[in-house]
Order: sequence, then structure tokens, then C-alpha cells
Amino acid sequence: MSLGDSIRHGAKWVFIGNTGSQVLNFALGLILARLLMPAEFGMVATILIFTNLAGFVAGGGMGQAIVRAKEATKRDFDLLFTLQSLIGLVIVGFFFVIAPAFGRWYGDPLYTDMLRIAALSFLIRPFFNVPSNMLHRDMRFKAKTAVQLTNLFVYNGIALSLAWKGYGPWSLILASIFSSVAGAAQFAWYARWRPGLCFDFARAGELMRYGLLASSNNIVGYVRNQLPTFILSRSLGPAGVGLYNKAESLAARPHGFITGSVYEVLFRALAKEHDDLDKSRYLFFRSLTLVLVYALPFYVGFAWVAEPLVVLLFGHRWADSAAPLVILSLAAPFMIVENLSGAVLAARNWLGRELVAQILMIGIAGTGIILGLPHGMEGVAAGMAIALLYMSVHMFWLARRCLQARWRDLGRAFVPALLLNGILAATLWLVDASLPAALRANGPLYVILMAAAGGLVYALGFLYLPIPALASESARWKTKLRLSPSTAA
Repeated sequence: MSLGDSIRHGAKWVFIGNTGSQVLNFALGLILARLLMPAEFGMVATILIFTNLAGFVAGGGMGQAIVRAKEATKRDFDLLFTLQSLIGLVIVGFFFVIAPAFGRWYGDPLYTDMLRIAALSFLIRPFFNVPSNMLHRDMRFKAKTAVQLTNLFVYNGIALSLAWKGYGPWSLILASIFSSVAGAAQFAWYARWRPGLCFDFARAGELMRYGLLASSNNIVGYVRNQLPTFILSRSLGPAGVGLYNKAESLAARPHGFITGSVYEVLFRALAKEHDDLDKSRYLFFRSLTLVLVYALPFYVGFAWVAEPLVVLLFGHRWADSAAPLVILSLAAPFMIVENLSGAVLAARNWLGRELVAQILMIGIAGTGIILGLPHGMEGVAAGMAIALLYMSVHMFWLARRCLQARWRDLGRAFVPALLLNGILAATLWLVDASLPAALRANGPLYVILMAAAGGLVYALGFLYLPIPALASESARWKTKLRLSPSTAA
């Protein structure tokens, strides 16, 4: 299998895993919302803020260092297991010590026990992470997806059973622990891995130098993502936070499914081809072209039918989420360029430069949000969009220097998506102008009609318009759909 086919095959399986996870988690949330009280969800969410932050420290970015390394032996993976186990022990000890103060701070002793039990997951993580990194390095994304989806069924089954039995917030904490154990066993089986210890501290220093930058980027990115929530919670209150977060989460769905799926595979492929600049440039710009073609139609649709779509999915109480959704959808190209540029920097160990960009992004985003606050959620979304524009330019500038590429290469990567989505926008305008007022007023039917018309025209344009950059991709889809002359014959 060629490298291009490996990337496409891997991205397909990561996409399947991400999509399956989102669907199952969404369905689980609907059921659990009827079994658990909002306060019980809130307790678990509060604990997760701290354990998720500690998770960046526990991994230390060392797994990512192993994945991008030119060579990795059994001794390297034993060293990774040893380091993550030692860090995990320190984190568990830390949480056990501070748990009583944590419970007093929130005025509920239940927090003490829940934090301590949740912290035990850091003893399991090395058994989970190391074989997962082995599969990632070997680009065995089908196996990773199999574990991911199986684990979701384990988690969901345990969480629902315990919630039904009346275990409240413990149902989520315990389900997470048991599903981690199940996932670790599956990963070890697929990777044919057995844990071992290694204390080669010279090699550990190499991994930790890269890992420190990787984890620092993750932590700064986490802070940046929480920035709108923090500022809105101090100004517009919980209602504003909820409405904005709903728009933000919906805008992140296609980006997470498509761009996030390609990132993992592209990162490993670029690391593998580190010494071949021509091939690295091709991989980056080809991935960017295809991600833009596949992702942007969702955002054009979101921007066009934002209000009826939000009402259809979440109800009339969430209608005010539509305005920030429109603005964040228009910023989607910036998110895509930033994300895939990040894969270049991570693969070629330019994480220090990315960290500077991330820190600057926090300052720009914070300034934009504060300046936009007088205009409500729309102003906040506009501030974030401006910050994303800055970040995409900065990140591509770094990736361009790293790959010795040109700005016009970025323009060429955008051309197929701009052409197809221009046709899509014109189609939506024509259909909207042609519909009777009664149909436009019927929100659910309007969304369905616009999605059907836009999707059909976009698919036909993708398959049959003579766009050279998409010729091989459209031919592949024609073969899959049995539309090519050779297949028909």
C-alpha cells in the first residue's frame, strides 16, 4: 500500500471512530439526562476539569515523541511505560492528599471520595497509552478504532446500568475506570505488547524535551479553548455560557470529525517522510485541499440554516445560539489551516515556535472577546473569529517556512473548495428564493429541503466538474458508487 493510500485508509478509520464516538456519546447523554440530576453531571464535570488538566502532565507528550521518532524499539516503549507510570503515581498521590481540601472547598465531602477514585485512572493510563502509541506509530488505525468503539459500548453499558441502579455521579466515574481497564487489555492484545521497565534516563531526556513542548502546547490550547467560557461566565452568566457553548460545540463537529481524523494520520506520515521535503509539501497541501472540500460544505450549510437547525436539534430555548454559530462557521477555514499546519510543526519538531503562537493567541482571543462583550455573544464570536484568523496566518507562516513552501501554494489548495462551495451557496440562495413562504416558515422541512438540494448539487459538482486537483478523488468515488464507465461495463 502506498503512503497516500495509507493516509486515506488511516483517516477513514479515524473518521469512523470519531463519528461513532460522537453518535454514541450523544445518545448516551440523552438517556443519562433522564437518569441523573443536573447537579450530578455538574459534580463530575467539576472533577474532570482538574483530572483532564493533570492528564496533559501525565502523558507529558512523550507518546507523541515516540510516534514521530525515526526508530522506536521495545526498550523505548518500556521506557515510556516506566516514565508514565512514575508520573501517574505522583499524580495519584497529589490528588489523594488534596482531596479533603477539595471537598471542603466545594462544601460536599462526596467530592473527596470521587476525586480520589477518579485519580486511580492515572495508574491505568500507561497500560492504555503505550500500546495505543504503538498502533499509532504503525498507522494501524483500524485496530485503534475497533478498540475505541468497543470501549464506548463498555463505558455506556456500565454507566447506564449503574445510573439505572441509582449510583448517581458514581456511575460516570466508575464506568470510566472500568472502560479504561477494558481498553488497555484490548490495546495490549492488538499491539502484542507486554509491559516492561527501563531506566535509560539519557534516552528519557530526549523524549521529555519533545514531550515538554508537546504537553505545554496542549495545556495552552486547553486554556485557550476555555477562555470564552471563563470570560462569559463572569459577564453574561450561565445562560450566556450555555448558549455560546452550544454554538461552539456544533461548529466544532465537522472540524473534529474530518480535520481531527486527518491530523493524526498526517502527523505520522509527515514524521515518516521527515527528510523528503517535496513529499512532505505534497502531503500537507493535498490533505489541506481534501479537508477543505469535505468540511466546508457543512459550514456553508450551518451559516445558511443556523436558526432553524439549532431549533430543530435543541429546541426553541437555544435559538439565540444561531447568531454565534453563523460567525464561527465563517471562521471554519481558519480552524482547518491552523490544525493541519500544527501537524507539520509537531512532525518536524517546531513545537517551541507553535507554543509562542498559542500564547499570543490567548492574548489576542482574550482582547477580542472583551472588546466584543458589549455586543453580546455575536461580539464574542466575532472576537474569536478574528483571533482564529490571526492564528491560521501565524501557523501557516511557520509551516510554510518549515516546508519551504509559498503563500500561493495555500491559495491553490483553497481553489477547489472555493469553487464548489460558491456553487453550493448559489444553489442555497436559488432554492431559498424559490420556496413559498409557508415552507420557509416550517423550520424542520426547510432544513431538510435545503440540505437535500445543497448536498445533491455539491455531490454532482464534486463528481463531474473538471477540477484537476480533484480528478483522482472524484474518480475514486465514481468507482465506489459504480458510476464510472468501466464499472458500468
